[in-house]
Amino acid sequence: MSGPASSVADREQGIARLVFVVSLLATTALYALPPLRVLAYPLLLISTLVHEMGHGLAAVLAGGEFVSFELYSDGSGVARTAVADSRVTRAVVAAGGLVGPSIAAAVSFLVGRRPGPSRVFLTVLSVGLLSALVLVVRNPFGVIFVGSFALALGGLALKAGSRAAQIALVFLGTQLGLSVFSRGDYLFSDRAATSAGSMPSDVASMSDALLLPYWVWGFVCGAISVAALIVGARALWRKSARPLDGGNARV
Repeated sequence: MSGPASSVADREQGIARLVFVVSLLATTALYALPPLRVLAYPLLLISTLVHEMGHGLAAVLAGGEFVSFELYSDGSGVARTAVADSRVTRAVVAAGGLVGPSIAAAVSFLVGRRPGPSRVFLTVLSVGLLSALVLVVRNPFGVIFVGSFALALGGLALKAGSRAAQIALVFLGTQLGLSVFSRGDYLFSDRAATSAGSMPSDVASMSDALLLPYWVWGFVCGAISVAALIVGARALWRKSARPLDGGNARV
């Protein structure tokens, strides 16, 4: 028997699904209609931010150090890390930026099924970005954008309510998921052009560390990204668990 709790859960999950679909349509319009592309600019910066943070977090998880991060107005970015001189470690750090957005998107979808956890998660993201602002962000544009984004997430979490936090989180997850495809050409490029200059791409770094052509690692990272997105998107459509009859004590 389904009760009030499961009905609320279904309604909350239905909202997440609706936001997901509307976000897909709205983002497609942003990129398809030239007059609206200026509105997509912040989304480009967010995807770069998550990409570079993926490098940094991978370095920390591998026992190294996230040294610095710079975000540029053209949408490019550079993360500098210090890790052990190991082929596997260097490859893991390079891959962290490539699969980071899709993993972040999947987590956003999983958490975004419910308003309460969405609000907590946005708060955690805000605190994390503010910490990164102090510890690793090293250029003026990066400071302005990361600081503004962190405050916006914090404001949504603390002032706008749980429902708004849920909508914002699912929208954010959708953008990160779409960035995997809109910037997919980078997976098959051996050079990266940034405001700091041209340098080997992430897949080229993986190729240097682990051998095999760079495009092979592009396919591998692309497959991991798609798998993560499928897991997250399926969570939005998975039915909520229903309480069993007699599962609650009554007096």
